[in-house]
Amino acid sequence: MPLRVGFVGSGMMAEALAGGFDASGVAAFSDMCCVDRNQPRLDLFASWGVTPCATATELAKKCDVIFIAVKPYGVAAVLEEMRPALSKDTLVVSIAAGVTIATMEAAAGEGVPIIRVMPNTPCLVKCVAAAMSAGRYCDQTHADTVSTLFDAVGKIHQVKESLLNAVTGVSGSGPAYVFQVIEAMADGGVLAGLPRGVAQDLAARTVMGAAKMVIETGKHPGALKDGVTSPGGTTIAAVAELERCGVRSAFMRAVKAAADRGEELSKQ
Repeated sequence: MPLRVGFVGSGMMAEALAGGFDASGVAAFSDMCCVDRNQPRLDLFASWGVTPCATATELAKKCDVIFIAVKPYGVAAVLEEMRPALSKDTLVVSIAAGVTIATMEAAAGEGVPIIRVMPNTPCLVKCVAAAMSAGRYCDQTHADTVSTLFDAVGKIHQVKESLLNAVTGVSGSGPAYVFQVIEAMADGGVLAGLPRGVAQDLAARTVMGAAKMVIETGKHPGALKDGVTSPGGTTIAAVAELERCGVRSAFMRAVKAAADRGEELSKQ
């Protein structure tokens, strides 16, 4: 039997996940359902062959895996609405930031397996860096199901829920840091005389290529950095300037600040 996947909410992240699942073959549009108050978004999903549902409860009755892709303040209410239709055979996956597994388990009812996922926006280009934490009613099969789904749009790691705020600091908020790096590198290129379009493309592709080297070689970033810094050369001069400005320390503080803010928000 094909896996039936439902989306409560049809925003950009849900769109990216649905498209990735269909493209990779792990779940076809024809085996998906969606519910949303935004009719144009619901119509968009329907145009791909996704079955629109009138209520979240209707969706819950039809699906094996349900992605909760609504704003954090709406998660508990949605789960409470679906509660009569949920069971131990329904896997709930939340991609809403800051809503704890305990809160969701209380709303969904006893025995319902819940997995909390922290994705990031590169999911939109099928290059997500995500982490998940499983609730007390989950077993390895549930975790494997989520891993298989997310392998279609990138990479997911399993961590303790207490570490999800740290994940937010590294990968959840991380794209914003990298966008700033690309912008700054492009500005530097313009300062040195390059046309804006050329500078931006060079900067973006350099970041993309460097990241691919780290992932595919498995080498420590420091070792790769050492490999391109020749004695007295241009690159070591640039690295020295970055060190003088405290760039590494700034990134570390930024990650910790985002993690700390995530902790604050989860307690509100």
